[in-house]
Amino acid sequence: MEVRMPINDWPPAERPREKLLAKGPRSLSDAEIIAIFLRTGVRGKTAVDLAREMIAGFGGLRALVDATHAEFCRTRGGGTAKYVQIQAALELGRRYLEEKLNRGDALCNPEDTRRYLNASMRNLPHEVFACLFLDTRHRIICFEELFRETLDAASVYPREVVKRALLHNAAAVILAHNHPSGIAEPSSADKALTERLRGALELIDIRVLDHFVIGEGEIVSMAERGLI
Repeated sequence: MEVRMPINDWPPAERPREKLLAKGPRSLSDAEIIAIFLRTGVRGKTAVDLAREMIAGFGGLRALVDATHAEFCRTRGGGTAKYVQIQAALELGRRYLEEKLNRGDALCNPEDTRRYLNASMRNLPHEVFACLFLDTRHRIICFEELFRETLDAASVYPREVVKRALLHNAAAVILAHNHPSGIAEPSSADKALTERLRGALELIDIRVLDHFVIGEGEIVSMAERGLI
């Protein structure tokens, strides 16, 4: 049986933690990132070896990170403590993006907006319709989930969106909803809904700046498509 050298015996430049400090987090492979959370391996396997096995077993990094507590704990080298650490890291990332977005101008940083919406809405098992309410300088006032479950033009009420926009004294809004199917392509219903909401909000001088559709690893801007 092949004997694997412990990570502590690797050259410093190849150890995940030291590599991150020297070259930055983007220098790490998926397995090296997971290995930092695993911290230790098992008999005959380093933490990096184990991380590679786990990623392969789940079919990818995202599937591993999205695994349930029970699924994660069934894997070799898994466990509640490691599962909690990974989930806490995910939530830290979401909160970082939210705070960063709330401090800035969503229109000056469209990628921050995309990343935040993707992190907040991509993995939801049900459809959610949400709004980013903006002030006159297009800074974020707040982000709100307004409707859930099956969404169509009949179940998203323009009067409720108008009511929330007035409550926040918003000057503009960015609409967003997810497609649990994973396909981010805007449907005819999405386009019809956008037009209804834009018409209702225009009556009170509130602009709809964009409508993002969040799918599997993709987020589509209807404004960029020329649909707004």
